[in-house]
Amino acid sequence: MRIAELSRASGVAPATIKYYVREGLLPSGVRTHRNQAEYSDAHVSRLRLIRALVDIGGVSIEAAKELLAALDSGSLSARDALGHVQYALGGRRSQVGEEQREATAEDVAALLDRRGWRIDDDSPARDTLIDVCAALRLLGHGDVVAAMDDYAGASEAIAATDIALVRNEPVLERMTETAIVGTILGDTLLAALRRLAQEHLSSTLLSADDAADRASGEV
Repeated sequence: MRIAELSRASGVAPATIKYYVREGLLPSGVRTHRNQAEYSDAHVSRLRLIRALVDIGGVSIEAAKELLAALDSGSLSARDALGHVQYALGGRRSQVGEEQREATAEDVAALLDRRGWRIDDDSPARDTLIDVCAALRLLGHGDVVAAMDDYAGASEAIAATDIALVRNEPVLERMTETAIVGTILGDTLLAALRRLAQEHLSSTLLSADDAADRASGEV
């Protein structure tokens, strides 16, 4: 198929397709003439993967390039692929003071010890957790930080599902893709499910609390 057909099949504009080719995210088509190239269904699938990572997963072009290169290498284990996701995405750094970070770092280290989690000292996710907890404390929401063990328990159950899905894939390439896509789009999936659960529970639990407050005020 020509680039116009590829654009229609994938829903991606020709200019964007050419940009992805220049950036190395999408393989070039097979040259048929000086200014023409042929593309295949594999290009359609690749474009869908790129758009899912960038548009839904919120991954930067640079991070997407690194993740796709890891996928294309065909030599990564599923565990290494998960590591690539963690380090390609990096961490979110908050503007908290070093004193607050040091105090919170001790709390995070204690949590990891309690859970028995083996985490590298330079893990971006570890740094993100430290910064988030430090920011929560500065905002006066230490109660959220105090609930870390509950959040960690739920997260471990989710991670067990993630790993099971990866292990169930029959070939290394699919295991690697599942590790990458499942982690990135899974973050978006979990955020959406969390908000839906909050909406559901707030309609019952918080409404009941409001009704109780009104009733007590009428007495």
